[in-house]
Amino acid sequence: MDTVARRAKQLARPRMTGRERREQLVSVARSVFAEKGFEPASVEEIAARAEVSKPVVYEHFGGKEGIYAVVVDREVQDLSNRLTAALGVRDHPKRIVERTALALLDYVEENEDGFRILVRDSPVAQATGPFSSMLGDIARTVEALLATEFHNRGLDPATATLYAQMLVGMIAFTGQWWLEAKEPDKATVAAHLTNLGWNGLRGMEPAPRLTAGAYTAGAYTAGAYPAGTRRSDAAARPANPGDAQGGDAAS
Repeated sequence: MDTVARRAKQLARPRMTGRERREQLVSVARSVFAEKGFEPASVEEIAARAEVSKPVVYEHFGGKEGIYAVVVDREVQDLSNRLTAALGVRDHPKRIVERTALALLDYVEENEDGFRILVRDSPVAQATGPFSSMLGDIARTVEALLATEFHNRGLDPATATLYAQMLVGMIAFTGQWWLEAKEPDKATVAAHLTNLGWNGLRGMEPAPRLTAGAYTAGAYTAGAYPAGTRRSDAAARPANPGDAQGGDAAS
């Protein structure tokens, strides 16, 4: 389309307000970032898809970094609100796990582009970035819930931090996998997440330790036993009282 025709088409369209134009650019940019990622995406392509000139994008957001920050912030806020709401209702712990798993999977199902942006440019395994920061906030909420539950069950509340990281990481990684796999269906995935998360919590030991079989010669690590312990001694030493008699050995 030549310049004259493009200009004529722009004049024929109803003029947007500043707010409407901003929302249009965010929507277009979201699609471009989901499709290409941050680095390959360009202001030129965002402007072309929105049928505006590059200066319009710069006027509203200052550049690619500015519009990307708005897109990511909105996605993080949406997902955070869903997860916080799922965790905020007083209920049986199992149902809290179910609701939290479903909240993430609902978001993935309804906002594929948004979740793809989050996990591509700020993956779960990355220690920094808005997505990781949001998961850290969620983990702290889970930690508070677990600490109370652990106290009620005679478990050490100090370990709630560790288990909160495990639970949130498990659900987040599964959501990242399901984004591409798309099967089994959402309810089945949530049920299996709950099966592992809830049943794992329900059967927790007050003071878990590794079994003697974990310390084979090939798996021995120097920090697993006190300084000066020989490899041969470590391989022969039971990790739990009674392991030598098979009391806690894995079957």
